Amino acid sequence: MTVDWNRQNFSGGDPEEHPAVLALRKRFSEDVREVEFFRGEVGVVMARESCRDALRFLKEDPGLAFDFLSDITAVHWPARKDAPFDVVYQIFSIAGKMRFRLKVKVSEDQEVDSVCGLWKGADWLEREVFDLFGITFAGHPDLRRILMPDDFEGYPLRKEFPVGGREKW
Repeated sequence: MTVDWNRQNFSGGDPEEHPAVLALRKRFSEDVREVEFFRGEVGVVMARESCRDALRFLKEDPGLAFDFLSDITAVHWPARKDAPFDVVYQIFSIAGKMRFRLKVKVSEDQEVDSVCGLWKGADWLEREVFDLFGITFAGHPDLRRILMPDDFEGYPLRKEFPVGGREKW
């Protein structure tokens, strides 16, 4: 495995010059929606349709080698009516010692392609996002609740869920 970029911190640099951003813009030019920079870490917002392909590219490209999926989570933005959810992938290049974040915006009725075929560890992470936010992952081998009881109604990490919980579910 070859990683041809140095381990510099991009906190003082231009996030557009990050190797992963440059590679994604070259390979998926129209699907890169935004470049984000927060606390020295760079990320992109991608089109939902190219999410799995972009993650596969980041993992398999020898010049990038983002070979470790550290987390998949979601964020609920109810004020954003067209796509109130962000699905967030945190990946890491072990050889390059670099973190990267990829997000996709989705609506309640849209699915995100599963990445279980890329990282086996995505199985439980996708189930957790499904269980707590109600976001479905197309092609997941066993998408069912993982934390909440099977008969539980609702999704506890959505903003509209009551802080004190529901008395009866």
